[in-house]
Amino acid sequence: MTDASPIDAPRIGADAAYQGTPGAFSEDAALALLGPGAVLRPCRTLEDVFDVVAGGEARCAVVPVENTLAGAVPGCDDLMGRHDVRIVAERVQHIAHALIAPPGTGIDEVTRVLSHPVALAQCRRFLDAHPQMAAVPVFDTAGAVAEIVAGEQRGAAAIASRRAATVYGGVVLAGEIQDHPGNFTRFLVLKAGAAPEEFHAGCKTSLVCVLANQPGALARGIQAFATHGLNLSRIESRPIPESPFEYTFYLDVDPAPSADAIRDAIAELRACSRSLRVLGHYPV
Repeated sequence: MTDASPIDAPRIGADAAYQGTPGAFSEDAALALLGPGAVLRPCRTLEDVFDVVAGGEARCAVVPVENTLAGAVPGCDDLMGRHDVRIVAERVQHIAHALIAPPGTGIDEVTRVLSHPVALAQCRRFLDAHPQMAAVPVFDTAGAVAEIVAGEQRGAAAIASRRAATVYGGVVLAGEIQDHPGNFTRFLVLKAGAAPEEFHAGCKTSLVCVLANQPGALARGIQAFATHGLNLSRIESRPIPESPFEYTFYLDVDPAPSADAIRDAIAELRACSRSLRVLGHYPV
């Protein structure tokens, strides 16, 4: 789902968990997806978000999975693989970063810039152009603004949204500082429980699998989707900690022309996999 209409909150659930503090980009995505009346629960870490939704303490979660500049969001795929959750919707959201400081701070005074590691990666060119500014990773963009404003730290600034500056009383020293104007993050809506393997034309599909340890398993698995006229829009490999040099693969399949096409492709991938799980089959 792009910036079109928000998801009907009662259909997804009005209580959503997200990582960060008020003013975070994940909160923006949650409000856009669920509507302005949604009751949101901020969590300190992504792992906390997954624990909350899998444990039934929130009816759904909104999490970032990938960014067009920084790539995969660290930890999100692994957490999906480890928790009993399913994807029910997505949103692609434009991300615009600003350099924010406590009132009275000039840009030439900034020596430390706090933000989430993914946000820092998205603003690498700006930071390289200001070598006096040391990047300091913290758990959240909006939380970084709250910290530097409340602490009145001399020489400290944060990278976050303009809305975070408004929420916490910071001053925007520079806007649109991301490396490229085409900076987008894909957010997923998760609910507890397994995804039913019921397939429909026009829906996107997300999968996780561990391939059989035999020659050509990856090639055969990928070929199955081409054979049925399906496009793999994302393939991410993640190491399996208990099996050195073996990998779990996360795949996103663009909307299928027919239910049979995606069903048959998944059956062929399953035949050359040690394990396979459908993470979600959802409209876009």
